[in-house]
Amino acid sequence: MATISDYLRLVKFSHTIFAMPFALLSFTYAWQTTEPQQSLWLLLLQVVGCMVFARNMAMGFNRWADRKIDAENPRTAGREIPAGKISARGAMWFVVVNALLFIAVAATINPLCGWLSPVALFVVMFYSYCKRFTSLAHIVLGISLGIAPVGAYMAVTGTSAVECWLLALVVMTWCAGFDIIYALQDAEFDRKRGLHSIPSRFSIRTSLIISLLLHLVSIALLAVFATYQPQSWLLYVGCAIFAAILLSEHYIVTPRRQRNIGIAFGTFNALASLSLATFLIANLLIY
Repeated sequence: MATISDYLRLVKFSHTIFAMPFALLSFTYAWQTTEPQQSLWLLLLQVVGCMVFARNMAMGFNRWADRKIDAENPRTAGREIPAGKISARGAMWFVVVNALLFIAVAATINPLCGWLSPVALFVVMFYSYCKRFTSLAHIVLGISLGIAPVGAYMAVTGTSAVECWLLALVVMTWCAGFDIIYALQDAEFDRKRGLHSIPSRFSIRTSLIISLLLHLVSIALLAVFATYQPQSWLLYVGCAIFAAILLSEHYIVTPRRQRNIGIAFGTFNALASLSLATFLIANLLIY
C-alpha cells in the first residue's frame, strides 16, 4: 500500500520551494501596498494551501500522464507509478482530491480567485502533454509556475497589477531556463521516443545558450520589478544573489560538464528563489 512518503516523492514536494517564495513575495508586496480587509493569517493560510494543492495536482497529473514514458526511460523507470509503488488509479484519485481542494480554497478567498482557479488547473495540466508536440514545453512550465505570484496578488487585492505580472515573467523565464538544463539528461531518449524539447531539437551548446538568454531576460525583468520596491541594500543584495546564482548555473553546467545538472537544477534554483524572496520580503517589511 502506498504511503504518504510515496506520494510526497511522487510530486517532488521539496520542489514546491521553487514557486512558493515568489508567491509569498507577491503576497507581501500586495499586502504592504494596498489596504486589504481580510485577516492576514487566514489569507496567508489560504494562499499557501492553494499553492500546495495546485502543486500536488500538477505534479501528480504529470506523473500519471507520463507513466508509460517514464517506464521506458532508464532515468525515470524508478518513479513511483512505473515502479508500482503507487497505482495509476491511486495517482489519479490524488490528483482529483487536490484539484477539488484547490478550487474550494480559492473560492473562499474572493470571487476572482474562485472563477480563475479552473483556468489555472487547465494550464498546469496542459503542460504535461506539451512535450508530445512542441519544443516550447519549457515555456509552458514557466507559465504554470508564473501563475503563483499573480494568484497570490489577486488573493490580497481581488485584481492584478503590473508588478505581479512582472514577477510572473521573472518566474516564467527563470523556470524555462533551468528546465532546459534539466532536460539535457533526456535529450537522446526524447529524440528516439519522438518527444519534443529544446535539447532534443538543438545541440547541447545551443540549448545552453537559449537557457542563458532566458536567464538574462529573467534578470532584466527582475531589475524592472525592483524599481517598484523600496530602494535599500536589502533589495540590491537580494537581486544580486539571484542573478549570481542563475549565472553560476551556466558556469557549472557546460557541454563538456553535465554531471552538475542535478546540483544546478535542485540546489542552485532553490537557493535563488529562497534568497531573493527573503531579502525582498525583508525589504518590504522594514522600509
